[in-house]
Amino acid sequence: MEKSNSQSLYQALWNSADILRSKMDANEYKSYLLGLVFYKYLSDRMLVHSTELLEEESHDLEKAQLIYANAYRDADTHEDLREALKDDIAYDIKPELTFSALIDEINNNTFQREHLQQGLRDIEQSNPIFEDLFEDIDLNSRKLGPNPQKQNQTISQLMKELADLNLVDYDGDALGDAYEYLIGQFASESGKKAGEFYTPQQVARLMTQIVLMDKEDQKGFTIYDPTMGSGSLLLNAQRYSNEPLSVRYFGQELNTSTYNLARMNMFLHRVPIENQKLRNGDTLDEDWPIDEPTNFQGVLMNPPYSAKWSASKGFLDDPRFSSFGVLPTKSKADFAFLLHGYYHLRNDGVMAIVLPHGVLFRGASEGKIRKALLENGAIDAVIGLPANIFVNTSIPTTIIILKKNRVNRDVMFIDASNEFTKEKNQNILTEENIEKILETYKKREFVDKYAYLAPYDEIVENDYNLNIPRYVDTFEEPEPIDVVQLSKDIREIDAEIEQTEKELLSMIDDFQVTDETRDIIQAMKEVFQ
Repeated sequence: MEKSNSQSLYQALWNSADILRSKMDANEYKSYLLGLVFYKYLSDRMLVHSTELLEEESHDLEKAQLIYANAYRDADTHEDLREALKDDIAYDIKPELTFSALIDEINNNTFQREHLQQGLRDIEQSNPIFEDLFEDIDLNSRKLGPNPQKQNQTISQLMKELADLNLVDYDGDALGDAYEYLIGQFASESGKKAGEFYTPQQVARLMTQIVLMDKEDQKGFTIYDPTMGSGSLLLNAQRYSNEPLSVRYFGQELNTSTYNLARMNMFLHRVPIENQKLRNGDTLDEDWPIDEPTNFQGVLMNPPYSAKWSASKGFLDDPRFSSFGVLPTKSKADFAFLLHGYYHLRNDGVMAIVLPHGVLFRGASEGKIRKALLENGAIDAVIGLPANIFVNTSIPTTIIILKKNRVNRDVMFIDASNEFTKEKNQNILTEENIEKILETYKKREFVDKYAYLAPYDEIVENDYNLNIPRYVDTFEEPEPIDVVQLSKDIREIDAEIEQTEKELLSMIDDFQVTDETRDIIQAMKEVFQ
């Protein structure tokens, strides 16, 4: 089997989506597609790994299936093989329930969706970390077809589209690429709000590199995302750490379907079970984690923008908010998310959060919170991003960088709102744009019409307003008008108009006059005379 590439995966997903598009919306069929991709990945990985354990290594899935089935059914090797698989990869799948075996059933017209359901259930029951992982895949849904035969047919079509993908040798982050592809292609179909989508890779890269700056070589780096979505923002730490296998991930997600995708994503990134601690829950209503560790070296967040929350008075006694004396308004939870993340930041840590620009200048309780943060020196930098950089929303956003125990209370402002390349309907931060932001952030120096290091006293003079244009002047003086040249141009244009009118009148005079055209010709002459 040839190594799969991004294009082959995208094409398979596109073809699969075509099968489901007329049956359900994008947010639903995303779960089916990514669940089946993940099951295939688990199945293929197990088959290949079993051949390694049996010292008959093969990446040919057909051959690996045969080797595995024979060893699994052999009384002398059965238990040892199962124990070894569970020790190494935490699960095993019966030979008759592997993705390859089910494809053989499909080709032989003997497939029943109950067989796939059993395979999914066996994975979920094999280890607590897989519990309820596939709960969004309802193989009995009438959306797949009005009867069992039609449902079998739909599932079979989906699996056949994925059958030729080699996910064991896939060059890249299989589920991450697939998830981004589906979101990018089908986000507009699902009608979700902007904050419920993943963080674009270029923004995730920028945030992660700032959080990891000067800590790339650190072993056991702890990183936390309390609004983790599919986990793609968290997992960028693997890409930019020089000790990727030692990174420890902590994340929470409210939406159960998205939480399950994050769990899948961790496995597809080969994150060891002991290095991932994820939770399905409401970050604001119930603080987590409350067991060690509770504070982290890196905090990354892209919460839902201006979401509503309860803001009940009881939160004034919550240690996340109590020191500020006020709570963010019920209608906008932006600062509630920010304060939650900041509370869980270690004293030597760095936090990066994406929020709408309103948090920089809105008053009332938000103004009081912002003032307190600035008085404590918590806000290290404000980076303005281009508009239309997130899927399905064109609003401009800002990255706020926070730290604890800073010596200074100055704030670095970077206006990167014009630093992008337009691709189709989306604005993209290029490698060059990202490097420019990172270099400017690191140097903390003035760059004309781009960056400014604002001393604390100036921020106080501005009444703690952090609106970027107050500090970074991007105004361009219009070029002076050459009145003499303009007068000359006007005279030349007038002469051209006069000459053109004469030519038109001459052409009109050449028209043949009849009873029908006489009035029309006269009217045309009056226009130019």
